[in-house]
Amino acid sequence: MNARKQLRQLLSSTRYTIVPGAYDTLTARLVQLAGFDAVYLTGGGYSRANGYPDVGLLTMTEVVQWISRTVEAVEIPVISDMDSGYGNALNVVRAVREYEKTGVAAFHLEDQISPKKCGHYEGKQLVSKGEMVGKIKAAVDTRRDADMVIIARTDARAVEGLQAALDRMNAYLEAGADVGFVEAPQNAEELAAIPRAISKPALANIFEGGKTPPLPRQQLEAMGYRLGIYPSQTHRAAIAAAKKVLAVLKRDGDTAAIEGDLATFMDREDAVNSAHWRALEQRYLKDA
Repeated sequence: MNARKQLRQLLSSTRYTIVPGAYDTLTARLVQLAGFDAVYLTGGGYSRANGYPDVGLLTMTEVVQWISRTVEAVEIPVISDMDSGYGNALNVVRAVREYEKTGVAAFHLEDQISPKKCGHYEGKQLVSKGEMVGKIKAAVDTRRDADMVIIARTDARAVEGLQAALDRMNAYLEAGADVGFVEAPQNAEELAAIPRAISKPALANIFEGGKTPPLPRQQLEAMGYRLGIYPSQTHRAAIAAAKKVLAVLKRDGDTAAIEGDLATFMDREDAVNSAHWRALEQRYLKDA
């Protein structure tokens, strides 16, 4: 079963699937090694990994290269961020073609103007519901593999209120999107209302420090959510760990005091599947 069919199977279950975020390809490998069923490539995380805030400064080509490398590096389904499709419906056509070539299992497309902002920043602006319906239809019509999952995201809660966000979402799902993603509900009651109000599976974005309460898995599953993306946790962990080791190195001139907290040489080699590449080397270079 290929990765797209794997994700379709997860969505058909009544189980809630946790999908950790990865801000680079190595982190996606770690998500797989930890035993998760899928990985989420967070556009905000990738922007920050390149030294930018999440305000749409990276190009489609840059993001597609990252997605392609990561899909090749893991065997689990990859869900990616398409932001607002990099422009209008014509840009969405091009983006879907390029994303589909990577082998990505799913992507989400949102109704902010382009360039977009992080869903938990202030000052977001939306395209009209009609324009977004057209972009969803363009994505659906462009998709060649019907198993590739199209996730519609609306940021309307912060701009127009929850009911307008739900109305928009159902219009996007009617236009052919497979999963609904209402960004930044502001309390548990709003979170609970979303799966009941939309016509297809619901995705939750568990973003610590944002506007949405980080409810436990069991509660989200009981509400009816089928997917939960956790975009920032691995990146925040990496930032904290790097700051810690750099502070010790600056203070002591070495890292002996925290060496036991660091990954070993073999941990690092396992993370990038070095044994696989050594085996290939032995197979193809033995007669050289």
